[in-house]
Amino acid sequence: MRKKPALSFWQIWNMSFGFMGIQFGFALQNANVSRIFQTLGGDVDRLAVYWLAAPVTGLIIQPIIGYYSDKTWGRFGRRRPYFLVGAILASVALLFMPNSPSLWIAVGTLWIMDASINISMEPFRAFVGDNLPSEQRTRGFAMQSFFIGTGAIIASFLPYAMTNWLKISNTAPEGIIPDSVKWSFYIGGGVFFLAVLWTVIKSKEYSPEEIKEFEAEKIISNPAAKFNYRNATELISIFVRNGFIFLISGTAFCYLVYLMDLEKELYIIGGGLAVFGFVMFLSWLLIKKGKTKNGLVDIVTDMINMPKTMKQLAIVQFFSWFALFAMWIYTTAAVTNHVYGTSDTTSELYNEGANWVGVLFGIYNGFAAVVAFGLPVLAKFTNRKKTHSFSLVIGGLGLLSFYFIKDPNLLLVSMVGVGIAWASILSMPYAILTGSLPAAKMGTYMGIFNFFIVIPQILAASILGFFMHRFFGGDAIWALVAGGISMLIAAFTVIFVDDVDSPKN
Repeated sequence: MRKKPALSFWQIWNMSFGFMGIQFGFALQNANVSRIFQTLGGDVDRLAVYWLAAPVTGLIIQPIIGYYSDKTWGRFGRRRPYFLVGAILASVALLFMPNSPSLWIAVGTLWIMDASINISMEPFRAFVGDNLPSEQRTRGFAMQSFFIGTGAIIASFLPYAMTNWLKISNTAPEGIIPDSVKWSFYIGGGVFFLAVLWTVIKSKEYSPEEIKEFEAEKIISNPAAKFNYRNATELISIFVRNGFIFLISGTAFCYLVYLMDLEKELYIIGGGLAVFGFVMFLSWLLIKKGKTKNGLVDIVTDMINMPKTMKQLAIVQFFSWFALFAMWIYTTAAVTNHVYGTSDTTSELYNEGANWVGVLFGIYNGFAAVVAFGLPVLAKFTNRKKTHSFSLVIGGLGLLSFYFIKDPNLLLVSMVGVGIAWASILSMPYAILTGSLPAAKMGTYMGIFNFFIVIPQILAASILGFFMHRFFGGDAIWALVAGGISMLIAAFTVIFVDDVDSPKN
């Protein structure tokens, strides 16, 4: 029985390199898709609804990909086949997105693009858990943060660079995407594919037998990491109880929205609750019929069996990603209106502000790339929990500062704070989580963990539009204020997380 061996710097580099391409695609999406939607006629108070495609796709795709990647083994390994298939599909979607002829085709393309990115991205988190021992996991996820920041800063700067350095047009007739945005997406498609291909070729994976051996050694050396699992039959009463609670709650919420004639996007919350209740009942029926060996029952059973650490981190993730999604959706509208004083998408001033948002996104991603290597050092002298909490406080203050700033250049300081939080969000929760997960279900649980990234995004998409319309007069700056408060709440909740295999213990 042997301990999982440590990897060299360059082995960690190669296994993380593909994340640069993945984030290239995400950064182009985050910085420019709202701009594309507005250009094609989308209303600012409906932007969150248009964006729903992205989180809903992740909610469905990630646990499925994680579940099947856990069970995959062949000549190309366990996770790498999914890296490559997702990269091919995402690259094609990136090429098509800026050529969308209408708003709803753009929304549909976002759905396809996000699904494809998720196919590539989901196994990367499990890849680190598979290959690195506890003492190297913080460094491994920090390396991913570095490549995420590097890819994102280049991608976010592309429209600005196209306009100011290569003199490619940044404006276009009404309803047409500017050439600066189109060429940025074309380059992004190529980088995405090539970066992921590098990881596929240059990395190796441990066999299922080796993974089992490493897991046995981990439990012997740290009994607190033992995973207590109850099978589906033992949990049958919980399936029924949760089914009733969620189905009735969701139906009642939808009826309330109908009765009070509230915004239609609020049906998403009620519908989501009801669908989850239905899934619980469906799983119960399958168990009653003895059909326990299928993906649906396995995934739902695993979700109920979540380790304590994962449940605690779920709360942290919820408030962290609510803040991020508010920022991604509304920064363009907030900056162009609150700082530049215009909402006319055909004006030169609006497009100047929109390009500056690309620069701001590049700054926070670039700073995250730099900070990524400092986080493991800080964690070594404190611990992973204190490092994450501190980073989230700095990020929350950065988002809140948008309300008080009128000089676009000063927003760069705000984004430095966001960059610190971003680097930590991409590494610390996963470094803490991985030690509490069973190796045989690493992919499934990483996919389920994505629920707590996606659910706050869906909630943000559902309620932020409602609050924008009802209370904020369509002023997007208040969405960033809400995001800042949410990130400060996340910083507080980190205190209660149990890091079961922290090197400090």
